[in-house]
Amino acid sequence: MRLATDGVTPVPRLLLVDELETDDGHFCELSAPLLLTPGDRISFDGGSLVVTRVNGETFEPAGTRGVRCRGGRRA
Repeated sequence: MRLATDGVTPVPRLLLVDELETDDGHFCELSAPLLLTPGDRISFDGGSLVVTRVNGETFEPAGTRGVRCRGGRRA
């Protein structure tokens, strides 16, 4: 499933995730599975994964963060 990680778009349904990755290659492999509930918003701020709950609470789940190299054609 593809999720928006823009910090604005809410998660559409209950999800259990263990890894998140953006289109530009940033990733977070979580130390423990994370339960995202409907309405939660996720973002990568400065390379850190931030989850904002419906009630406004924010937290950074523990995990390994980085950027994956992408193969493919180069212009």
